Amino acid sequence: MTKPTCSKAFKAGIATRSKVLGANYVKRAFQNADEFSLPFQEIATEFAWGSVWNRKGLSLRDRSLITLAQVIALNRPNEIRVHLRGALRNGISKKELSELCLHSFLYCGGPASLDAFHVMKAALPELEAELKAEKRKA
Repeated sequence: MTKPTCSKAFKAGIATRSKVLGANYVKRAFQNADEFSLPFQEIATEFAWGSVWNRKGLSLRDRSLITLAQVIALNRPNEIRVHLRGALRNGISKKELSELCLHSFLYCGGPASLDAFHVMKAALPELEAELKAEKRKA
């Protein structure tokens, strides 16, 4: 990894991204970055997580739910997994996740909603166990 960005937005982004996705997740993202992917990690952290996710007006919980709905609409399974992690960490329940998928059926279509159900069902046990272990450590 090359020298990290040190702007105020980047530092705020690291803090918010770590709070939402978990410090270990963020650490792994940067450790796994190489010359090709590091610029993406830096700009995503600085702009998305540092500037947008830290704006006033929406809670982190609301942002997680909205983001998850948007990646369902775009039918992006990898991003569903990432933001499912954040949704759980921000207090969104399994019942709410199920309702989100059902609601998405109306506005995003059956295939996108069904794919989201499958991704979430497969990812939930591991993410819930990880979150439980984190809470025990704290």
